[in-house]
Amino acid sequence: MDNVFSFLSIPSLYDLGVMLPGIILGLTVHEFSHALVASQLGDDTPRREGRLTLSPFAHLDPLGFLMLLLAGFGWAKPVPVNPYNFRGEPRTGMALVAVAGPLSNFALAFVIIIFLALGGIRLPYAWEIGITAVAINVSLGVFNLLPIFPLDGEKIFGRFFSYRVQEFMASYGQAILLLLLFTGVISYILQPITKFILNIYYLIFKLLVG
Repeated sequence: MDNVFSFLSIPSLYDLGVMLPGIILGLTVHEFSHALVASQLGDDTPRREGRLTLSPFAHLDPLGFLMLLLAGFGWAKPVPVNPYNFRGEPRTGMALVAVAGPLSNFALAFVIIIFLALGGIRLPYAWEIGITAVAINVSLGVFNLLPIFPLDGEKIFGRFFSYRVQEFMASYGQAILLLLLFTGVISYILQPITKFILNIYYLIFKLLVG
């Protein structure tokens, strides 16, 4: 995972070919999962806004997509959600919508590992593309679980914060996140967790292939 991205580097055509499927799939499934769970909870806003689809064109943000390719971090279009349309408590609903994104990335990585182990690895370039997609999706899942606004983790764990902390995060969360990214501190936080999860996927792969 360490070498999947390098900061503000121009990837080669080969690197692009290897990375693009994982990035497009990861961002699309992530945002679709937000939309799906919100819809299941009773909010039809994602459907009316055209986000209840697996079409990448509905979810990808051009600048965020480019940043993900060049810098290793980026974003998709946020799914519009009205928590007051949910059946049940709005904050609980928002936490469920938020956690659906990272969980979908972990699930997608698992599906790719299963596909590779059950024969997909024999297809041309399948290992390079597949294992890169696994690394990308695990990284997206872990990154989005950080409890910092505007990431999903803030909505998942934010309900346990005091209102003062919530207001602070709403005001300064983006600045804190950018600071962590540009100083490299975020790598020291996330790399051990990401490597641990990736090792679990690799272990599953080895067990399946015998």
